[in-house]
Amino acid sequence: MTIPPPTAHVPASVRRRAGDSPVVPVWENADGGLTFRVGESSSGVHVKWGPASYRDLFRREASTLRWAAPWITVPRVLELDVLDADGGVILVTSSIAGRSAVVPDWIARPETAARACGEALRQLHDALPVASCPFSWQVDTRIAEAESRGVVVPEALRSAPPIDRLVVCHGDPCVPNTLLDDVGAPAGFVDLGALGLADRWADLAVGSMSLEWNYGPGFDHLYFEGYGIEPDRERVGYYRALWNAT
Repeated sequence: MTIPPPTAHVPASVRRRAGDSPVVPVWENADGGLTFRVGESSSGVHVKWGPASYRDLFRREASTLRWAAPWITVPRVLELDVLDADGGVILVTSSIAGRSAVVPDWIARPETAARACGEALRQLHDALPVASCPFSWQVDTRIAEAESRGVVVPEALRSAPPIDRLVVCHGDPCVPNTLLDDVGAPAGFVDLGALGLADRWADLAVGSMSLEWNYGPGFDHLYFEGYGIEPDRERVGYYRALWNAT
């Protein structure tokens, strides 16, 4: 995932949605999905664009955002549509206060950001109600979904460690998806399309792994401190391997 240049191509569907408002590229993922901010940062909207194959992904994300909104700060879903003119799918959401934990200001202060991201994940796990969650991110679900895409999952990954604590996981807890306020406190979450029930270590393993991709090595301990837990190396190793395999 990268921040695209200001000159990045804006799909026609996004341009039509923006009208005369300014369009700022925010994010590009490895599959070609793009996110744009339309309008001013404090009052504008965010538009996620993907090829037609993203239709089900965006529909699921719209569902998870609507479900999670009563308990945590997430974008409000405004529009979900398929626009035939360019064959793409858009998901339009409100903007929320806070900035991604990987903007340059936080890249320059990785100790603060790493700890805050761990704290944010703990808040999410404590806030979302397990009993009423209709979504799954458990191991069997993830393996089945990967295999439906033709991924060969190693046999060793089919036996997960016993669940430590079942929570509603973010599902993509990489630190760019955590928003922080100006002093470094958790402010909200984005990209919850994979949200679902799972062992908390499924999130913890991946969130801590993403620190090195974004800040460099040596910040894991601050992430776990922010969450309030000692690292469980067996579960961390397993769930990182599962993430990389699926």
